[in-house]
Amino acid sequence: MTDRVLVTGATGFIAQHCILQLLEAGYLVRGTARSSDRTQGIVDILEPHLSESGKVHLPDFAVVSADLTSDEGWKEAVTGCRYVLHVASPLPRSAAKNDDELVVPARDGTLRVLRAANEAGVERVVLTSSISAIVYGNDRSRTFDESHWTNLNGKRIGAYDKSKTIAERAAWSFVDALGTDATMQLVVINPGLVLGPVLSADWGTSGELVKRIIDHDIPAIPDISLAMVDVRDVASAHVTALTTPEAAGQRFICAEANHSMMEVAVILQRHLGPLGYKIPTRRLPSIAIRLMALFDSTIRLAMNDLGTSQTVDNQRIRTVLRWSPRNLDEMTTSMADSMIRYGVVAATKQ
Repeated sequence: MTDRVLVTGATGFIAQHCILQLLEAGYLVRGTARSSDRTQGIVDILEPHLSESGKVHLPDFAVVSADLTSDEGWKEAVTGCRYVLHVASPLPRSAAKNDDELVVPARDGTLRVLRAANEAGVERVVLTSSISAIVYGNDRSRTFDESHWTNLNGKRIGAYDKSKTIAERAAWSFVDALGTDATMQLVVINPGLVLGPVLSADWGTSGELVKRIIDHDIPAIPDISLAMVDVRDVASAHVTALTTPEAAGQRFICAEANHSMMEVAVILQRHLGPLGYKIPTRRLPSIAIRLMALFDSTIRLAMNDLGTSQTVDNQRIRTVLRWSPRNLDEMTTSMADSMIRYGVVAATKQ
């Protein structure tokens, strides 16, 4: 296969799993990062996870410089690419000081990528959005599907949720404005909380939940439930969406199911307890986590999900993309094992 795919944010958790699966499928891959000197570093991360047939052959893989906050570099990045996976987006480990800190680069960066892709004759862009663009600011007692949108005027909505919603709406508006004669198609993937194996010591924001439980950074487990998904299943959805004709013009909820933090903790206790890890499994009263959030900006990010759930309908992605996700046990234990392997958490043993 000689089709080239541009993957934005090539240093990220989801993006690197997308690159792995693209290389295994025989695509040529170009990644973007803020610095163009990341090629060898990313190759070093990916190589141990590739089969012989998927091994990286330079210069078939390269990372070029392109920043979401600047027009510079995007024309060169998309030149010669048939497809684009726009995965890059600001994802904080602590609460943003103001909404624009995340909203502006997410929205403007998405539009920069779409403009450059359209001008270069790219056939299809697959955009990584989020469950955050679907469930927030709404009554959580319902089951959410792709027809739902986060209510920007609702309660319990953070800067990240706003950024993903505004960026995705901007993307759809851009493509709609191209008219019916446009050749570039858009597909949107909306993942839940992404677990699964990390590929290096950089675990990203998605790994905070598992890392904090293993490290015993929280004394007990708060009443928080989220739609969860394995990163390998997120990547497969992106890759399949590139060439599935029926996917054009659609958004896809990409989550296995809603799960509680307590379910994750119980799995970790069963898996790591025999190795000497002290995994908390007591329930943390809501008043306690509210007090902790006053002093811990990362915990503060989770406050909008306290005492709620994210029940989603994933029939569209299962049907159109023939998607079959891994279960919670697999996504949790694989993340834990890989975090131990790469030293993200201590290798505690009895």
